[in-house]
Amino acid sequence: QVQLVESGGGLVQAGGSLRLSCAASGSIFSINVMGWYRQAPGKQRELVAAITRGGTTNYADSVKGRFTISRDNAGNTVYLQMNSLKPEDTGVYSCNADLSTDGSHWYTHWGQGTHITVSS
Repeated sequence: QVQLVESGGGLVQAGGSLRLSCAASGSIFSINVMGWYRQAPGKQRELVAAITRGGTTNYADSVKGRFTISRDNAGNTVYLQMNSLKPEDTGVYSCNADLSTDGSHWYTHWGQGTHITVSS
């Protein structure tokens, strides 16, 4: 069974920084894309950033220049460094991973989410 566990959320003042981590564990053969999504109160979940196994990244326009996604392939871990945080960054941040446990079938797995509150 595969699990994705996030850590690093919390309360921070506007302009501050946070670093999120998401570790995938279990019977994992390989992980392709890993990403971070967020859902603000009353809004739909949106992509924040994603990274391929080879290191190609993609960011939402709203976080470009402030957030940095990275990953440790050996440790099946993805990180999100968030700087210059704004109140509109508040929400539940969830990681996901497109992974295979047998090399043939690929599925998207999600973490449980971690709350981030940015106070003004």
